[in-house]
Amino acid sequence: MSDIKIITTSTVRKVLKYEELIPAIERCLVSFSRGKIQQPVRSTVEVEKHEGFIAIMPAYDKEEDTFAMKVVSLYPNNGENGLPTHATTILYMQARTGLLLATMEAEVITDMRTAATSAVATKYLAPDNAKVLAIFGAGAQAKSHFYALNHLHKFEEVIIWNRTANNGKKLCEEISKHCKSVRFCSSAEKAASKADVIVTVTLSTTPILYGRWLKDGVHINSVGACRPTWREMDDECMNQCDLYVDSREGALKESGDIIMCQPKKLINGEIGEVIDGKCKVDRNKKTIFKSLGMAIEDVASAHLVWKKVN
Repeated sequence: MSDIKIITTSTVRKVLKYEELIPAIERCLVSFSRGKIQQPVRSTVEVEKHEGFIAIMPAYDKEEDTFAMKVVSLYPNNGENGLPTHATTILYMQARTGLLLATMEAEVITDMRTAATSAVATKYLAPDNAKVLAIFGAGAQAKSHFYALNHLHKFEEVIIWNRTANNGKKLCEEISKHCKSVRFCSSAEKAASKADVIVTVTLSTTPILYGRWLKDGVHINSVGACRPTWREMDDECMNQCDLYVDSREGALKESGDIIMCQPKKLINGEIGEVIDGKCKVDRNKKTIFKSLGMAIEDVASAHLVWKKVN
């Protein structure tokens, strides 16, 4: 048996690019909705004593004959101690033999594949003439979402809202060289009310986005609130919008925004069905893409990395 490769964050950052990742993610979303992906809903272990959880996410792509498994932990309180709120590792295996080929530090993969998925959803759900992007949050996911969405669509203005103003302003400074107008907004309402596309990438457990703030035709990529009791959007926001998800099964099990919504919110379709032409979208309507993240997105990303380094 050959040596197992250890692929570090710096290597992933060098070789994984949005121009290859976004099409790969688009393909695997369609494959998932066509039933070509073998993927259980993620298995989680709650670590209540420390207010965190650990999840295990395996998937097999039947068409590409690729298999990988990710282990991820999320500890929201880590940020208070200057530690990462999440840690992830991918085990990339040979599907034919089940042998481990590589371990990959997966923080960058997770950030980029999540943002790439939102970029694909924005491509198919957002209004064609979208000019203003608002990002709620200022962490790694906020940054990756700007770069992924900016790769597909050049917004005239980007507005950042974050509870910690200094972090929001730092993000504005970093991305300002890639957009002619970037600014921090201390009011979530004002940021949302101007936006054609909104991205929520927070660790909030209660709503930070309200339906009364939304413009007609707005598209929302909701990435936070990945637990059944967490929310980023209020009922009015949910009920005003057509709702699309990455996985029906996963969304109904894990998304607090959907589970807790009253009255019960119906899912219009999976984004893979939209891409595949099996689910019609009215882009003049308000839309939400609720992203829980899927293991197959990690498999597709890890396969790209493996091909570059092997």
